Amino acid sequence: MGIHQILKKRFSPNHFLNKPIDQNHLDIIFEAGRWSPSCFNEQPWRFLYAHQHQTEIFNNIVSCLAEKNQEWAKYAPLLMISIAKKNFSYNNKPNKWARYDTGQSVAHMTIHAMEFNIYTHQMGGFSSEKVIEIFNISEHYEPVSVIAMGYLDDNLYEKELSLKERSRKDKEEIFMNGIFNIND
Repeated sequence: MGIHQILKKRFSPNHFLNKPIDQNHLDIIFEAGRWSPSCFNEQPWRFLYAHQHQTEIFNNIVSCLAEKNQEWAKYAPLLMISIAKKNFSYNNKPNKWARYDTGQSVAHMTIHAMEFNIYTHQMGGFSSEKVIEIFNISEHYEPVSVIAMGYLDDNLYEKELSLKERSRKDKEEIFMNGIFNIND
């Protein structure tokens, strides 16, 4: 028995169908993110999103992206910014797991989206400062990533995969039983 086919099939496309995301699908995807685990059940994630037809907001998100990401992401049906609350609610102390937990929420949405043939492309190539300025993000929150989302164009699936080398590090390099033996 291998890993789930959805995990094997998942990749980060640069092309999506020119088709709005079905709101029922989006609601279910968001629900998957909402039910993600988090340290002390803090749920530090927040998401600001815009559909392509919400031109001003959508274009503002695009403007925060690195130039290379702007070239293709401007055609995605939906863009979303993941944002982490920096401090715990119960004691206002720094939550050093906030970004991790926010990433878990994104991962849950990413995998669940695949059930609807909706793919995501998560980007670190963006300006946090610009996001904070344009969207008036409070100092208590920090942008983590920008995510493009849309239905995969099946005609482009094989082409996209052939352009991207899909590789992973050897299991032995990642998982160490009992001894951390990396010296770099």
